[in-house]
Order: sequence, then structure tokens, then C-alpha cells
Amino acid sequence: MGKIRKNLLAWAGTGVAAACAVTMTAVPALSTPETEAAGVVSASPYLYNGWGNPPSPTDVMSASGIKNFTLAFILADGTCNPAWDGNRPLDGQDKATIDAIRGAGGDVIPSIGGYSGSKLGEVCQDSQSLAAAYQKVIDAYGLKAIDVDIEATEFENDASQTRVLEALKIVKESNPGLQTVLTFPTLVNGPNDVGKRMIDKAAQIGSDVDVWTQMPFNFGGGDMAADTITSTEGLVAHLKNAFGYDDATAYAHAGISSMNGKSDTGETVDQAAFQKMADYAKEKGLGRLSFWSVNRDRPCDGAPDSCGGIDQQAWDFTKIVAGFQG
Repeated sequence: MGKIRKNLLAWAGTGVAAACAVTMTAVPALSTPETEAAGVVSASPYLYNGWGNPPSPTDVMSASGIKNFTLAFILADGTCNPAWDGNRPLDGQDKATIDAIRGAGGDVIPSIGGYSGSKLGEVCQDSQSLAAAYQKVIDAYGLKAIDVDIEATEFENDASQTRVLEALKIVKESNPGLQTVLTFPTLVNGPNDVGKRMIDKAAQIGSDVDVWTQMPFNFGGGDMAADTITSTEGLVAHLKNAFGYDDATAYAHAGISSMNGKSDTGETVDQAAFQKMADYAKEKGLGRLSFWSVNRDRPCDGAPDSCGGIDQQAWDFTKIVAGFQG
């Protein structure tokens, strides 16, 4: 909370005070590791260095006002060891991207997992070794936050799902101030049975995930803004039930990661729909607003990895997220 400085003006006249005025100036709140980490998490669209023709992040920052990015994807290199896309070393081209973003005043959250590839949560055989793999990523970049995008078999298998939750608990305890994000698929009405099981397990073992981020697309949506809001309300209700949160706390632990333009199943999220999501996220105090992906946030040239398939200008969706960050 901001402190208040008071400046009491001198008395005027003799004997009896003629005037007294007080000026009060708000002093900005002090930055803490927790608030800095939450700032990185809250507004960080996905950028995929290993996909198609990725844009320059610093150019996007300059054009859109965005500060932070979620960088995809860290996978297993064949062993319980992290690598970008399973084959690029942590100290290679992706580190150069991170350095450039930070040099321009921003920051990053690496995303661990995704739909395809060899997942650390499945290759690593126990929560301690998985936590050690996560820690390698944290140490490599001095991170404030990590995102685990848990999908497909890593999400659907109870054992790997539990390993991820236990590993996140370990790294949170080992890295004070670290924010943890879990990103996962959903249904129109909120988490499916697998998602509910994951949230319930986290509450049971005390895995204090900071933001549970649903991906409300490829779920048969019609009105994507309305369906995304319905889905998020379902998530919030389950967080309240599992953790005993009040409304405000549950919303702060919930997030949206949409898909700009056409989804894989033909749904459409246009700029107006995404703005409605952003307005809802701001009104409710959600912990995160993101989308897949910055690579696609530009006019179409016919390549699905470089556009969203709708009529738009460059960085329309990124600018909406930038508005959420401030």
C-alpha cells in the first residue's frame, strides 16, 4: 500500500493562526518480488521461437506496449533434462531472445510442456527429479515465474499430473516469491473431470499454484466471449470449492489463455470478443490474460503459423493484453 506524506504549512499571522493547509501526496507502493512476479504473469501472450517465422519480440514491444511474454516450449531432451523444443540448449538462441526482451524493459515466463513432444512430467520418474528439471530452467534465467502447459497424456494421466503438482510445490518452497502457473484445456462450463481432479489434488497436497489458466478454445464454443466467461466462472466455482477461497481470491487465482482468430476446430475469436474477455478479466481481477499466439497476431499471408485467419492489423490482440497489464 502506498504511504502518505504530509506537509504542514507554516502558520500565518501573529497570535492566532490565519490559515492552515495540508497537502497529501501518494507515494507509489514499493515493488516486491511477489508483485514483480505477478506483473510478469498477468499479461504475457505466448511467443513461440521454434515455430514458423516468429516476430522480433522487441519490435512487438515497441509497436504494442506489451512488456512480457510467455515463451514456448520447454520439453525433455530424451532424458529428464529441459531443452527448448527438446533439442535447443537453455543457453542458446532462446536465451538471446530473453536477454533482448529484458534489455527492452520486459520479462518472460518459459512455458514447460504444450500439446506435442516429450514432456518432462512424463519422462522424469518422480517429483524430486521433475522439480530439479524445473529448477534448471529457473536458475538458467533467474526467473520470477514459470508456466506448465499441461495437456494430452501428461494432463490425462493421474501419475504424471500428480508429479507436476508435487514438483511445483517443491520449486515454490525452494524459490521464495516464485509464481507458478498451470495452463490446461477446459470445457464450455469449466474444467472437465480431469481438470477438477487436478485442482482437488493440488488442494489435498498443498500445491499452491498461483494462477490456474484455462484454454477456452477447441471446446465447441459458439459465442467465444460468452462461452469463455462461462468457462471461467466454472473454474472459479471449483477453486472456491477445493481451496475454500472467497470470490476475490478465487478470481485472482484464475486465468484465461484464449486463441486469437480461428481455432484449430474453426471457432473464431475476433478482436471484439477478445476485448470482452479482457474487460471481464479486469472487472473480476483475474490473475492472467494471455493468448496463443503472438506469432499469429498479424495479417494473413496464408501460413497458419504466422496469422490468425481473420481480418486484422498487426498486434491487435497483443495490444489488448497490453491494456490488461496496466
